[in-house]
Amino acid sequence: MLTGKRARQDSLFTRHLPVAYTGGMIYDVTLPLSPTLAVWPGDPAITVAQTGDRVKVSRWTLGSHAGTHVDAPAHFSAGTGTVEQMDPAVLLGACRVVEVDDAARITADMLLDYDLPGVTRVLFRTRNSSHWAKDPTQFTPDFVALDPEAAYLLRDAGLRLIGIDGPSIECYGSDGAVHDLLLRAGIIIVENLFLSSVPPGDYDLLCAPLKLAGADGAPARVFLIGR
Repeated sequence: MLTGKRARQDSLFTRHLPVAYTGGMIYDVTLPLSPTLAVWPGDPAITVAQTGDRVKVSRWTLGSHAGTHVDAPAHFSAGTGTVEQMDPAVLLGACRVVEVDDAARITADMLLDYDLPGVTRVLFRTRNSSHWAKDPTQFTPDFVALDPEAAYLLRDAGLRLIGIDGPSIECYGSDGAVHDLLLRAGIIIVENLFLSSVPPGDYDLLCAPLKLAGADGAPARVFLIGR
């Protein structure tokens, strides 16, 4: 039997099972925010303090890129656009979940095998989701991400939103070129998705970042609805 922090974290993840409604299955693809969730090295840790007795109020501290989150252009040198200036029409609508098996990184050659013409939102499901399911308390730098050539291809294909189940859209230790390329093109980036139980295919996306004024990024609640 699991006990302690691991048991509590597992209980958070069991709540991610899809639920049915009249229009299809609803998948919550958001990582549960908690003090045990791994964050990017150097980012603020997630902390929670309870105050009050009869009426409880919690004080949460966390970075703007904790857990499942969106990147705004202001995150890199691509521009000054902030979270509250994002176009809601891009955050809602049809999207495709693409499964990339056994890849160290996502390359342009790999993307040619997928039918992406006409797709405006794409989410990449990789082995990263398996890591989150097994041990969300640990950051691992060998996560799967886009290489620059793949980012160029997606930009030129007219993508407006790109999501991935890893902590960054580009490889650990990269120089920010992928972020800069995509954000400069006005493409919204969603990172740290949890796609473990989501089959590849077409869905309706609902991505709702916190409306933090002037923020370079924000945690988001993200749902996929089966079509």
